[in-house]
Amino acid sequence: MKAVIPAAGLGTRFLPATKVTPKELLPILSKPVIQYVVEEALEPDGVDGVVIVNSREKPQIESYFRVDGGYEDMLRNRGKDAEADAIHDAGSLPVSFVYQDQPKGLGHAVLCAAGETGDDPFFVLLGDYFVPDRQMCVNMKRISDAHGGASVIAVAPVPADQVSRYGIIAGTRVESLPDAHPEDDEREGAVWKVSGLVEKPAPRDAPSHLFIVGRYLLSPRVMELLETQGVGAGGEIQLTDAMERLLEEEDMYALVVDPDEGCDTGTPAAWAAVNARLALAGDASRAPFREALGSCASQLCG
Repeated sequence: MKAVIPAAGLGTRFLPATKVTPKELLPILSKPVIQYVVEEALEPDGVDGVVIVNSREKPQIESYFRVDGGYEDMLRNRGKDAEADAIHDAGSLPVSFVYQDQPKGLGHAVLCAAGETGDDPFFVLLGDYFVPDRQMCVNMKRISDAHGGASVIAVAPVPADQVSRYGIIAGTRVESLPDAHPEDDEREGAVWKVSGLVEKPAPRDAPSHLFIVGRYLLSPRVMELLETQGVGAGGEIQLTDAMERLLEEEDMYALVVDPDEGCDTGTPAAWAAVNARLALAGDASRAPFREALGSCASQLCG
């Protein structure tokens, strides 16, 4: 089984920084965002490789995931064995690349990986969002296995007055993960059987308050549907349009997750906040981070 990470976007919200550095390589502490996503994607049982859908304008991503023995040797000769090991580990991850030569939408980006996913189910992980404990996709795979390989998406609750900003699922809760809150249909750990996907509904018309958060485990049938998927919103080929067609043929489930479980790095402010969040969470980084903040530490960190 493969995991697909779309990464062909231009990262315009981070300009001018992304003129020379792809946003996927912007660092979260000492690792780039996309390495966190790759490592998360490899966590579920059965995932044996990651397919990054890249742009030919961003060869730096491929260089990052390539073993560079000369550079490693140089570091080791300078006594930097830990740094050399970290670079070698990144270059040894089972990552392959395909290309999206035209920006035709998320559905088209996923379709570009069809030759790599074959006839197997596959994950899709958006490349500007990662889950530090790597368990979201693991739980999605368990739910899929329990339901005969059905597609599973991750969803999170949003306040009622914000549902019109998102694609919202329709359906009913059918079960829960162990240790979930059985009294609440929209709490972390609830599992829904999905009956529909409603794009940006008015609050009074919303079938739930659950939106897709950027993690999908999809049937191989989705690739076939994407091949004939017409242009949708924004003049692009939309993954959700193919998923709606899939619902006419196959079951689909949704796992409710805590919206704070993941780290969204999609804007400069969010990226900076994730760096601060992980710096404060790490035993090795917490004190140096607070020291680097200087007089602002007490104001920002309490």
